[in-house]
Amino acid sequence: MTADDRNVILKTSMGEIKLELYWNHAPKTCQNFTELAKKRYYNGTIFHRIIADFMVQGGDPTGTGRGGTSIYGQKFEDETHPELRLVGAGILAMANSGPNTNGKCCTMRGRAERCLSSRKVSRILGSKDDVMSSSGC
Repeated sequence: MTADDRNVILKTSMGEIKLELYWNHAPKTCQNFTELAKKRYYNGTIFHRIIADFMVQGGDPTGTGRGGTSIYGQKFEDETHPELRLVGAGILAMANSGPNTNGKCCTMRGRAERCLSSRKVSRILGSKDDVMSSSGC
C-alpha cells in the first residue's frame, strides 16, 4: 500500500485499487488510514471477511479482524457527516463492532444493494473490478 496526501493505493493480490479519501468529512479516520499505509502496516494483509454480493473486509495483520491497533490506540470515535452515506459500489469505510469502535480494518462495498450508516470515508477511484468480482461482490 502506498499513500500520498489525498489518496491511497491498495496493492492486493488481485491488482491495485486507488482510493480517494474524504479528508474534509472524516479527517481523523483518513489520517489513521494514511499513516498506517505509510508505515506499511497493511502490507501482506488479506481480505479476511468476504460477504458475496456485498463487501470485502481487510486491514488486520493477524487475518482475523481482531488484531492490531489504530494510530490513536485501540479504538477511536466515529466521524459521521450528512453528505456521506454508504450507498453504492466502490465505497470504503472503517469496519467496527459498534459505535466509536474504529481501529485499523476497513470494508469495501462491492454492490449497491444494501445501505449502511453514514461512516463512509472514501471512494474507489481505480480498478476495483478484479478484486470485487473474484470475491463475489
